[in-house]
Amino acid sequence: MSEGNIAGDQLRLLIERIERLEEEKKGIGDDVKDVFLEAKANGYDTKIMRQIIRLRKMQPHDRQEMEAILQTYLAALGME
Repeated sequence: MSEGNIAGDQLRLLIERIERLEEEKKGIGDDVKDVFLEAKANGYDTKIMRQIIRLRKMQPHDRQEMEAILQTYLAALGME
């Protein structure tokens, strides 16, 4: 077997793995969409749910810093 065939075979396998993962990712995305639709049907605000999920991913210190800056800006605009 020549080195070109080995590289070609390896490349083909890598592309096939990526394609499978992309399909799985699409399926997971569809599942997430379904859960949000269920939440909306039960009266939950999905925009707020997405915001909570984003906040939960943040480090506590980063979240506290962001909230402090937000409060400062709101106060400066007279929105407090």
